[in-house]
Parts: sequence; C-alpha cells; structure tokens
Amino acid sequence: MADSLAHSAARGALFTLGAQLARILLQLLSVVVLARLLTPYDYGLLAIALVVIGVGEIFRDFGLTSASVQAPHLSHGQRDNLFWINTALGVVLAAIVFGLSWPLAAMTQQPELRGMMQVLSVVFVMNGLATQYRAQLMRELRFRAMAVADILSALVALAVAVATALLGAGYWALAAQQLTAAFVLLAVLVGSGRWLPRLFSRRHPTAGLVRFGSHLVATNLLTYASSQIDTVLVAAKFGAAPLGLYNRAYQLVMTPLAQVRSPITNVALPVFSRVQKDHKRFDGFVTGGQLALGYTFGIPLLLVCGMAEPVVGLMLGPQWEGAVPILRFFAIAGTLTTLSFVGYWVYVSRGLSRELFRYTLVSTAIKVVCIVGGSFFGLVGIAAGFALAPAIAWPVSIFWLSRLTPLPVAALYSGAVRVLVVASAAGAASWGAAAAVVPHGDLVQLGVGLAAGLAVVGLALLTPPIRRDARTLTSFVRLMVKRERRILQDEEGDE
Repeated sequence: MADSLAHSAARGALFTLGAQLARILLQLLSVVVLARLLTPYDYGLLAIALVVIGVGEIFRDFGLTSASVQAPHLSHGQRDNLFWINTALGVVLAAIVFGLSWPLAAMTQQPELRGMMQVLSVVFVMNGLATQYRAQLMRELRFRAMAVADILSALVALAVAVATALLGAGYWALAAQQLTAAFVLLAVLVGSGRWLPRLFSRRHPTAGLVRFGSHLVATNLLTYASSQIDTVLVAAKFGAAPLGLYNRAYQLVMTPLAQVRSPITNVALPVFSRVQKDHKRFDGFVTGGQLALGYTFGIPLLLVCGMAEPVVGLMLGPQWEGAVPILRFFAIAGTLTTLSFVGYWVYVSRGLSRELFRYTLVSTAIKVVCIVGGSFFGLVGIAAGFALAPAIAWPVSIFWLSRLTPLPVAALYSGAVRVLVVASAAGAASWGAAAAVVPHGDLVQLGVGLAAGLAVVGLALLTPPIRRDARTLTSFVRLMVKRERRILQDEEGDE
C-alpha cells in the first residue's frame, strides 16, 4: 500500500507536469495560428463572453470538486447526488446566461455577443455533467486519465477552431473551440470514469459536502473578480477590438505563467509545511524559493519585455502591433507577481488562511485603484496600472507577513533587488540589441536580443552576490527534491 501510494504520487507529478507543459504549448500554438486567421474584434467578443462564463463556472462547480476530493470517505450514493447537483447547477446557469445574452449585448453595444453567449451557455451543461467524473479520477489518483482528457480536448478543439476559421467563420471559430473542448473533455472523462450515476436519493446525505463547497465560493469569487477587473474595464471603456489586443497580450504572458506556477506550488506547499517548525531551514526555503521563482521566471519575462516587438510579430503577426506596449507591461507585472508568490506559500503552509483572505482584500483594492487610475491614460494605461499594482502590493505583503509570523525580511528585499537588477539589465540589453537589427526582420531581432540578454546574465554570474544566489538556488532545488522524497517516506511509514 505504501509503495503504491509513493509510486502513484511520483507518477502523478510526472503526468501533471507533462500535461501542463503540453497544454501551454497547445495554448501558444493556438495563439500563433488563430491570431493570423482572426481579428482583435473576434477575440474581444470572446473575452467579454468568458468573463460571464467564468463567474458562472464558480457557481456551477460550487466547490463540490474540492469537497468530493477532500472527503475521507465518499459513498457511491453521495457521488451520485453530487453529480446531479452539479448537473442541475449547470442547467440553471445555462438558462440564466442564455436569458442574459440580450441585455448583455445591449449593454456592451455588441450585437454579435448575443449569439455567442447563447451558444456558449451549453458549456455549463457539459461541464456540470463532467464535474464529478473529474473529481472521482482525482480521488483515485488517475492522473494519466486526466492528462489525456485535458490534452486531447485542447488538441481537438484547436483543430476545429482552425478549420472553421479557415472557412471564414470569424468569431464563431472561437465559440466552436470552447464547445468542442467541453464536449471532448466530457466524453473522455465519462469513458475513463467507468461509472454511471444513479437517481438522486435523500438516503445519502450531502449537506456537509455542499456546506464545505459553499465556503469556497466567496473566496473564489473574490479571486476571480480581482483577475477580471481590467478585462471588464477595457470592454466598458474601449470596446471589443481593443479588448482583443489586450487579451492576446495577456494570453502570451500571464496565462502560461499561472499554469507553470500551479504544479510548482503543488510541490512547494507540502515541503514548506513540513519544515515550518525549523525556523532556520524554513527561512532558507523562503529566500531560496523567492530566488528560484525570481531568476527562473523574471529573466525570461524581462527578455520578452525587451523584445516585445519581434515576439508580437512572430507570435501574432503584423495586425497585432498595438499589443506591443501592453505585452511589455504584462511581462513586468509577471516578474513582480512571481517575486511575491512565495508569500502565498508562507500564508498557506503556516495555516494563515484568514490572514490571507484579508491581505487579498487589500491587494485587490490596490489593483482596482491602479487599474482604474491607469484607464484615464488609455488602453496602455490600464496595462501600466496592472504592472504597478504588484509593485506596491509585494512590499506590503512582506511587511504584513512579518507582523504575523517570523520572516527573513531583509534577505527577501535584498534578494528581490538582485533579481530585478539582473533581469532588468538582461531585458535592456536584449532591447538594445534587437533595436539595432530591426531591418533584418523579427527572427534575427529575437536571436540577437536573446544572445545579448543571456550574455548579460553570464557576466552577472561573475559577481560574488549573484554567484552566491546561484549556489543558493542549486541548494534549494536539491533540498526540495530531498525533502519531497522524505515526505513520501514519511507517508509510507504512516501507512
């Protein structure tokens, strides 16, 4: 049993990371191909629709996926009941969104939005049917089946979107992509689940599970609302086409970054939790974690910032030139949010969930003020506000945490400064080198800029502080791997 658990955990990590990488590559491929077949207006319509769909999805799930997965024991009858609850929520939300399509289209002055919203409302039904199938696979640690479902649905959906776009379907190609992904995902999950739900029965109580899920809804809504403030503001003030530019820049930088951080968090949290009583080691993990995140993501992100013009030219095409300054600010925002992400690990690993919620309220308020203030300076101003918010929130987070729990504040501040100096220097070098070879095309700019940026990083490694950071980073990775193995051994001993 213990060996089986360790083996499943190891294989699960492998499949999860592999699936995440495949999804990121498919997402980037989707951006590259479809951006050349569709217009910013098409993507703007989808972005508006997805804001509404995203809110509905929170209620459609209602935290019941987490409730099902975390339950120590889940009977077949309870699973069946949860299936019908999620399905009913999906049907109700589909009807609500279908009905809201008329006022939403009128409010946004985008008549095409009505049809897209009505078609996409079907996604709620399919996702409602799929919810407990995915939850059951998670309970059974069947990570390979989930990876296959995620990758296959994304791949088939991309193929359908490209085919329909080539036929001249316009924004309907994006709607077809969303519908296809939901349908294929449902089909694969049902095929892998190997169970058919029976009728709802009051003999199998689910009230406790529903209560558990409902407690997650408020937090999820707050998190989602804070992540969509800029999208709503762009749509309201500037319309669908500018929103399409904004959304594509976001998809190039922020979405892949969030997807990469998720599996890293799954490894870091149990490790941080296990060493939290050893203050010296915990401090080492916190500073090492920030350096690992900062250098690993900060340098590539600020290289993208420096080479935004050739990146947009190669990834999106010439019609998306207006996304260049927006992409630069997103790259800066990505770097700053990554530096602050280690604070989330500390909150969670030390059980400070209530304090995390309070800080989230503060950081959300900062974000709203920055983005609303930036909106007075146009579309690029909103992107600048998006980047300014984490620059303010990050030091606030460190100060806040230091008042709640022991924290190596000086080491975190100084480490962040070193990361930003090296990454900024690399980004500036890449920008200068790329600008010098503009007549030679995007690909040459990208190659020359990348070489210049990496050369600056190599020179930085010759300085003692950066060499020490490199050693700390190496030690941190080794400790993480060693500690993860020890956690598995401890779990085997518990079994």
